[in-house]
Amino acid sequence: MKKFFLGSFLILSALTNLDFAQTAKSNQAAAKNTATAAAQAKTQDDVKVPFVTKTLSNGLEIIVLPDASVPLVTVEMAVRNGSFTEPPELNGLSHLYEHMFFKSNQAVAIFRCDLARSYNNLNYYMGQNCAEQVKLKAQIGDVNYLTEVDKLGYVRNGTTQEEYVNYYFSTTSQNMPTILRLMRDAMLYPSFEKEEFEREIQVVLGELDRQQAEPVYYLDRTLMDKLFYKYPSRKSPGGTRETVASATTEKMRLIQSRYYVPNNSALIVTGDVQPEQVFKLAESLFSIWKKGEDPFIKYPIVEHPPLQKSEGVIVTQDVENVMIQIGWHGPSIGKDDASTYAADVFSYIIQQPDSRFQRAMIDSGLAVAANVHYYTQRNTGPIRVTLVTTPDKAKAALDALYKEMAQFNNPNYYTEEELANAKTLLEAEDLYRREKLSEYTHSLGFWWSSTGMDYYRGYYKNLRAVSRDDIKKYISTYIQGKPHVGVALISAQAQAAAKLTGQDLIGK
Repeated sequence: MKKFFLGSFLILSALTNLDFAQTAKSNQAAAKNTATAAAQAKTQDDVKVPFVTKTLSNGLEIIVLPDASVPLVTVEMAVRNGSFTEPPELNGLSHLYEHMFFKSNQAVAIFRCDLARSYNNLNYYMGQNCAEQVKLKAQIGDVNYLTEVDKLGYVRNGTTQEEYVNYYFSTTSQNMPTILRLMRDAMLYPSFEKEEFEREIQVVLGELDRQQAEPVYYLDRTLMDKLFYKYPSRKSPGGTRETVASATTEKMRLIQSRYYVPNNSALIVTGDVQPEQVFKLAESLFSIWKKGEDPFIKYPIVEHPPLQKSEGVIVTQDVENVMIQIGWHGPSIGKDDASTYAADVFSYIIQQPDSRFQRAMIDSGLAVAANVHYYTQRNTGPIRVTLVTTPDKAKAALDALYKEMAQFNNPNYYTEEELANAKTLLEAEDLYRREKLSEYTHSLGFWWSSTGMDYYRGYYKNLRAVSRDDIKKYISTYIQGKPHVGVALISAQAQAAAKLTGQDLIGK
């Protein structure tokens, strides 16, 4: 299923500080929530997400989800970009491009030049080469809307993932036309001003430094680098200090020309809007955006080669508990869609507090956290088993974990009720996200980018259709008996006592 916007290593960071004494209370609360969610979701016989779409002649897809309950609107531009498009020399630059999106653009430059002329500021006008800048006015149009932007009271941000980059504004609904214009000018007319660009490089380097100060960063990166050993940059949205520090505006223009084309983008608008109004405004604003070549035909996505053997790695960092992750190559959208649904359902079976897996790992006292997670991706989604335990229990916990995984396809491993509950929980979780529409906008963007909207339109229906045979096929195809990577994050002092080995981590 979708991994939301916290980086996995930040989620893991929270897990490393879990207190074993809190586990019983947490499980009781989770069980209560599970029962409530299941009961509510079972009332949904044929749940559908009521979004509507239209594709412009240049290929830009417009997705609108109306909800007039609150007079707010979120406008998002999603682009199929991210680390899965990045060879090593461009690694992390999709993220840097995201940072530059909200900086100056050519519309802003024209606006500043108009102000300089109105105030007779010839020094600025001449110094910024305004005579050339204003020539673009015929193409860009009147930029006086920018006088109102600071009064709109909006929230803006962006994120970069492996297969998805998004930019969004949230504001009151009457401001939607202005925000659409602001989005268009930022999208079509970036300027990458030198001073701003150099400052933003330092901002991104600071983000990387903060990430690398988190011990679990090294767990996450070790696992992903080992799993996707031939093309690790394709699974590393943050990139490296070296590539970010050496970024140039020419590389930004390269990314723009390849991926920032309308036929590789989607405009998503949710909230108190009328679809026809959005379609009309989008047509008038974005039709001038010229269709580009299909970037994934001209620059095909790499094929990650399968693992040839299992490998265990010990990563020493100053952590209190022991964090273990075991990873496999999972199914890819477009190649094995059926297994992506089965993976989601099975993960939810496992995470139910009274499941056999949780009883064996958590109720036994061997671990404080244990779960199975699949990350939906078009370009090989990883499967991870995560285990948090203490140094004195690490070997026993690993032994119990591998014994449990060996039983995943046992017909008695889960009940029909657990199978049904997992499906209703998945529906309920997705429906609950719609309560905060601004966040749900990003879910739509993620699904559009990594799966396409047809996949998401059929998501609930296909979840309900998942059978035991589908789950068995998923487990036997991707997990049981398959090469995998096991990584343990442990302090040097704890490792001296625990004496974990690579063989322990791969179940040998």
